[in-house]
Amino acid sequence: MGVLSWIIGGLIVGLLARFVVSSPRSLGCIGTVVLGIIGSVVGGTLINVIRGDGMEFAATGFWGSIFGAIVVLVLARLFSRAPTTSPQ
Repeated sequence: MGVLSWIIGGLIVGLLARFVVSSPRSLGCIGTVVLGIIGSVVGGTLINVIRGDGMEFAATGFWGSIFGAIVVLVLARLFSRAPTTSPQ
């Protein structure tokens, strides 16, 4: 049941994060689940750093997961931009 809850939770968190910030590419169902799971770890780690607990990797709750997934999407958008060329 634990793996199933991670998958369902990751899907819900990933969908909500993609609703707030559009992804640079089409992620599909599996990519959305992975986004939600990675967002949970990123959110938990950022919360630990903010609290002063150090760089301890940890999963977090619902709101922290959404926050982490949004951070992941924003970073993906920043790094996926094609370089602009200057007109000659």
